[in-house]
Amino acid sequence: MLAANAVPHGAVGVVGREFPSPFASPPGRGMSPPWVNVLWSAVNIAGSRGVLDSVSPRRPGEGVAFAVGAGVMAVVLTGYFARVLRDR
Repeated sequence: MLAANAVPHGAVGVVGREFPSPFASPPGRGMSPPWVNVLWSAVNIAGSRGVLDSVSPRRPGEGVAFAVGAGVMAVVLTGYFARVLRDR
């Protein structure tokens, strides 16, 4: 989840656009400035790295589970952010 969530926040922040974040008002629906989204992306990346490191040594199938989880979360986030941006 964290790895998938890092992508939209980082990408939109780097191109200099506002985007919803948990630090906006209202949280998750209001718009945050680009620098907040870039920092939130970095926190998500660090968190996903911490989760991955905590399960070391890796066992067979963990990479597949990670990829499936990130893919499912990406689809969920696509729908959520599309609704938030449309309703703006």
